[in-house]
Formats: sequence, structure tokens, C-alpha cells
Amino acid sequence: MHEKSIELLNKAVADELSAVHQYMYFHFHCDDQGYDLLAGLFIKTAIEEMGHVERCAERILFLGGEVEMIAAVPVEKIHDVRKMLELGRKMEEGSIKDYNLWANECSANADSATRKVFEGLVDDEERHYDQYDTEMVNIDKFGERYLALQSIERSKSVASGPEAE
Repeated sequence: MHEKSIELLNKAVADELSAVHQYMYFHFHCDDQGYDLLAGLFIKTAIEEMGHVERCAERILFLGGEVEMIAAVPVEKIHDVRKMLELGRKMEEGSIKDYNLWANECSANADSATRKVFEGLVDDEERHYDQYDTEMVNIDKFGERYLALQSIERSKSVASGPEAE
């Protein structure tokens, strides 16, 4: 009865797994470059995307389906922060579009609970898009100084040594 909802939820699982992998990759590289704030943003977003996988998987299982744990696309090897943020915005924008369409499709198929899952995901993805957009505005506004300040803060923190417990 809910085959279409299960299919759409599994597409969301695939997209969310790709996002987890991509954002963790970005986290590793931002952390390596000393950009603590951006590294923190990417890991936080990756963890939220893992929560999305869980929500979708729980719904799939409730509907009697099988959860397909296959990422939709491979990780893009990007080291430039601006390009990371651009891809992040693009990914979130695609998810927002898809989840809105899929929510409507589930509603048309008399599956309001799955519709609500997708609507909840839209809220989170819009927030992620806004966070990436804000970071791009900061880079545009302050230029490389914005990134340099993050790196300097990391250096100061490392130089001061571990905090006393």
C-alpha cells in the first residue's frame, strides 16, 4: 500500500547518506586548515543529516519496507572553502525541492505521516542552506581575512596548551 512512500523515503536515505559523507569530508579538511568554526558547522550538519537518515529509516520500517543504505553520490574532493559552501548550498537546495515535492506526493497518496516527515526535513534543510549562505556572505564581505581569523584563533588556542582540569 505504501510502496511509493517507501521508495521516496529510501531516496531521501540515499541523499542524506551522501550529505553525511560530504559534510564529514568538508569537516576534516576545514579542521586540517585550522577553520574551526566552519569545521564545527560541517560536523554539526553531518550529525543532523544522520538524524534524518534515522527518521526516514524508522518510517520505512514502520511501513514494512527495507532500508537501503546506499549513498546517492560519491564524495566530491573539494578543499576550497568557498566551493565547499557552494556545494553545500546546492545540496540543501536540491533536498528542499525534492522533499517538498515528495511531501505533496505522499499527501496525494493518503500518507500524511510520511508527508510530515518530509516537511520536517524541509525545515532543517532550509536552516542548513541559510547557514551556508551566511558563511558565503561573510567570506564575500570580509574576504580571506574571515578565514584567516579562524586560523589565527586556532593557533592561539593550540599555543596556549591544554586547559587545566
